[in-house]
Amino acid sequence: METLFLDPFNILLLAGFIGFFMAFGIGANDVANSMGTSVGSKAITIKQAIIIAAIFEFLGAFLAGGEVTSTIRKGIVDPNLYANDVNIFVIGMISALLAGGTWLFIASLRGWPVSTTHSIVGAIIGFVLISKGVDAVSWSKVGNIAMSWVTSPLFSGTLAFGLYISAKKLILDRANPGKAAITFIPLYSFLVAVVISLVTARKGLKHVGIEFSENEIYLFTLIFSIIVATGTAFFLRRNKDQIMREGGIEFAFGLLMIVSASAMAFAHGSNDVANAIGPLAAVVSVVDTGEIGSKSSISPWVLLVGGIGIVFGLATLGSRVISTVGKKITALTPSLGFSAEMATASTVVAATYLGFPISTTHTLVGGVIGVGLAKGAEHLDYASIKRIIASWLVTIPAGAAFTILFYILLRIIFSV
Repeated sequence: METLFLDPFNILLLAGFIGFFMAFGIGANDVANSMGTSVGSKAITIKQAIIIAAIFEFLGAFLAGGEVTSTIRKGIVDPNLYANDVNIFVIGMISALLAGGTWLFIASLRGWPVSTTHSIVGAIIGFVLISKGVDAVSWSKVGNIAMSWVTSPLFSGTLAFGLYISAKKLILDRANPGKAAITFIPLYSFLVAVVISLVTARKGLKHVGIEFSENEIYLFTLIFSIIVATGTAFFLRRNKDQIMREGGIEFAFGLLMIVSASAMAFAHGSNDVANAIGPLAAVVSVVDTGEIGSKSSISPWVLLVGGIGIVFGLATLGSRVISTVGKKITALTPSLGFSAEMATASTVVAATYLGFPISTTHTLVGGVIGVGLAKGAEHLDYASIKRIIASWLVTIPAGAAFTILFYILLRIIFSV
């Protein structure tokens, strides 16, 4: 193995601090995916959102954060290209982490909801460009990711539009909406449980050593969803008087949002976080094994760094992006917010099954726009939407540019 530019302990210390910075950015920006609509619809306060998300994001990241992650996100480059350039590879991964964290920090300060995945993808592209040239990048993979900028918000927005229209027809516009809510909301809770249990059974449980067959996944989903729907029906009937009063219907939708938001926070912590800190896992793997592989086991301390960083970022800067998603695109009620959140979760699960790369952030924004259109196009804040889309377009180039800058600086500092 090529001699490392620093001793192993110092490399891990440096990578660990920068990995924490990246996780901080995830907490400050990406957690709005699970909490923005709940806060914007006033189902919960920002303080409650931070507490709920901190608990479930941390548990997801640390307990089910994944045994293995791809070193190079989405197969953008063949890691074997760096087999004889270990120092270059380590410098590149550290630069990518620093770049991704820097862009997420800037975006969070501005309240822009950008994609964590796309930030790190752009960062990896920058590293490959500066170290191996244009031809080493798998541009077809990058093209698939760029396609998702259009497809995922469009699909989620359409689904959210339909969900809210169905809620209006079945519940909100009825002569006796309270009675309709008690009848139909258990059906919506069944759908929430289906989506969450599918993603948990397929993606989450395997990380804690539980593997289900296809039939077992569907059986687990059915049983869990029936239990949730039955529990929801029982609770609604127990609180029948409050639901029958004015505003009580939105209270019922608000309860659904708290459950779905908590589950989405856990799913986000268990999946996206481990992937986003993949470059840190890659550095640890090189130090531990002395070689570069396409897959890297994630050490428990890496997940701990990720989990703590997320909580810290959420608590200090998270309210800015939560405010953008939950309040600035359109004014949300719990029924509108639930429709957007449900559409987002459904789109993410569908993409998971199809193996299509999408951004949860883009999907949620699409869902919020969809319910805004269902309420009426005049209720959308088009200036905010333009700023959000502009920040999406800039994310990959910004990640690449920051990586190139940090890569050059680190090579000069360490004489690599």
